[in-house]
Amino acid sequence: MIQNFDAIYERIQNAKNKAGRTDRIFFTAVSKTRTADEMREAEKISWIDFFGENRVQEAENKRDSYPESKIQWRLIGHLQNNKARKAAEIFDTIDSVDSVELAVRLNRIAGELDKKIPILIEVNTSGEESKSGIAPEKFSELLDVAAAQENLSLNGLMTVGPLTDDEKKIRKSFAELRNLIENARISTGLDLPVLSMGMSDDFELAILEGSTMIRIGTLLFGKRFYPPKQN
Repeated sequence: MIQNFDAIYERIQNAKNKAGRTDRIFFTAVSKTRTADEMREAEKISWIDFFGENRVQEAENKRDSYPESKIQWRLIGHLQNNKARKAAEIFDTIDSVDSVELAVRLNRIAGELDKKIPILIEVNTSGEESKSGIAPEKFSELLDVAAAQENLSLNGLMTVGPLTDDEKKIRKSFAELRNLIENARISTGLDLPVLSMGMSDDFELAILEGSTMIRIGTLLFGKRFYPPKQN
């Protein structure tokens, strides 16, 4: 059930005001584990721009049961190389490109599908081993490769903030991604308009550090229910 959407919108506006920003913050509703009916309800909210899914198979099943969706679906979870083709077929944007191998593979697949795939590079700015994303020190190589792929459209960067209550550490992680994208714009000459960072627990800090796209799930849909694994 959709909840808190008025409060979320107000918090976004307050964070923008605090940062002195007047630009638009794009909103990705993180719909992993949510039903098609919940997504239909969310799509009625005018300021929701995208759905964000973590798993290819789950998204494929939901697209089949929700074909009338009018907004774009973004893959925000880690993408295994062997699922790249299916992801390229069903997602409008792939936000979790984190290796040279994956970028090259997606480019080849996009060519075979006769399409150009918008992508983001995911960078692990938290340093946490549990998180996906390329390490910042290896970012420049992936940036050069991704920007050169003729069937990919590099639109920006994504990160997940560290799992901590320390606001300084969270903001440092987001500031690092902002610095990376600023330097990448200079080195590539690309606009790179998307700086995707900030989730339910830290989106206000992300907005203060320049995020142009936040990804909200729990605050919007409520606590997730994970069904028990089958033996």
